[in-house]
Amino acid sequence: MKKYIKYILFLSLGILYNCDDAIDIDQPGRLLPENAFLSVDDLEQGLVSVYGRYDVRREIELASNYTDEVAEGIGSGGQGRNTGFIFNLNAGTGLAQSFWGNGYREINAINRLLAGAENVIPADAAEIDQKNNILGQLYALRAFSNFQMLSYFSTDYTDDSALSHILVDFVPIGITTQLLRNTNGEIYQHIEDDLALATSLVEEQANPVFVSQDFITALRARMGAYRQDYAAAEANALDILNRYPLASRAEYQLLFQDDSNTEVIFKLDRVFNGPFDNQNNWAGNVYAFTNATIGGGPFAEIGRSLFNLFDPLDIRYTVNVEPSSIVAPSYTTEPNYRLNDVLLVGKYRGIPQQSLLNDLKVFRASEMVLILAEVEADRNNFNGATNSTAAYIRQLREARFGAVQPLPTYANSTEAFAAILNERRIEFAFEGHRWKDLKRMGVRADQGAVRDPLDASTFNMTPTLPPTDYRFTLPIPLSELDANPGIRAQQNPGYGN
Repeated sequence: MKKYIKYILFLSLGILYNCDDAIDIDQPGRLLPENAFLSVDDLEQGLVSVYGRYDVRREIELASNYTDEVAEGIGSGGQGRNTGFIFNLNAGTGLAQSFWGNGYREINAINRLLAGAENVIPADAAEIDQKNNILGQLYALRAFSNFQMLSYFSTDYTDDSALSHILVDFVPIGITTQLLRNTNGEIYQHIEDDLALATSLVEEQANPVFVSQDFITALRARMGAYRQDYAAAEANALDILNRYPLASRAEYQLLFQDDSNTEVIFKLDRVFNGPFDNQNNWAGNVYAFTNATIGGGPFAEIGRSLFNLFDPLDIRYTVNVEPSSIVAPSYTTEPNYRLNDVLLVGKYRGIPQQSLLNDLKVFRASEMVLILAEVEADRNNFNGATNSTAAYIRQLREARFGAVQPLPTYANSTEAFAAILNERRIEFAFEGHRWKDLKRMGVRADQGAVRDPLDASTFNMTPTLPPTDYRFTLPIPLSELDANPGIRAQQNPGYGN
């Protein structure tokens, strides 16, 4: 227990919460890396603490509220009315500070553990392997954190000269220079370097709550798709699919009850009485107060424009639409739309011991299938029974319907990209993808965030957000601008400085 307290203390002291989250000052009396980690077992416990810093709940919240996934729920107390529902986003918004601050807390904890590891001498060959595996996981996690930061703060994933965030790959011991933002190209190179190190060090293992070689491959596939480096995206996605089949209908339902890991490459473990078992960290609490049913205080419901895409014969309908929902047969003419069309989010119903608490899926095999659909759309191979956008979308649909599905056809690449966006919208509903998907593919699909007109008028929601809108990039938060004045001139477009 003393060892556990020591590494938690060390890693928590690594952040100045009300100063500059990126550039930390070394405080007198701080527990330093060379004193905090004295053995390989200490490093192992430090790694556990690093994992404890990762959470995609804020991504889920952003993707739901700032796109077209949700509308106001019958249990609403005003959540979202002055923020996501009207696309209100600026440098003073807590959302921007959350992504910026938490990203650097992850990176800072990793950098400190890596620094501490330099002073730890393994006792034997087994400890050498153990230490190498720890280091490999840290490098892979740092690559993931940097990619996450880039995906939220860069204006254009495909432009290596566009600005991303501040690259911090060391433990600062004082502020002598105010660092500025690095380019995408610099961040991508650092990510690639970290992934190369991770590949050489990480041991093979099958538990999806820890970094594995497959985590590294999946991250490379996603990054390739975001960068439109489709050769890399294709090679890595195909590699993953050789080992991760799509879940059957029964397995898919069990997957979101945390009773199956079929097709899960990596997830964040959420357990009863664990560190994330509190109301502010339950994924389901993005949508409801106490449980996912109609009596559980739902303050956000499935937006009608999303709900209309679900087919009741699709297992994704069963997973995403909570059974106590009220579905109006003709919602557009329903005189009391608010009370008689109640579409509840069912993806995070919770586990038997705790409502609304579920594991958070980060990489799944279905993402790899849809990355391949994107690869083919980019090649203009959008029609055909094999090696086409249509073929990959049909493959996914057949797994989710459990029956042969018709092969779709598309008139042009715009229709193909729109079909990919729609399929991703259904497959990854409420999993934190929609905002970034619109940002990176919206122009190619001629599709932005589009809320149902009745939702927009009933709940005073801004009806649309075009994919070219500056709010598909987060602002550098005000706290960073104040602590690091030189970065003001590098604020993202649309937010002033």
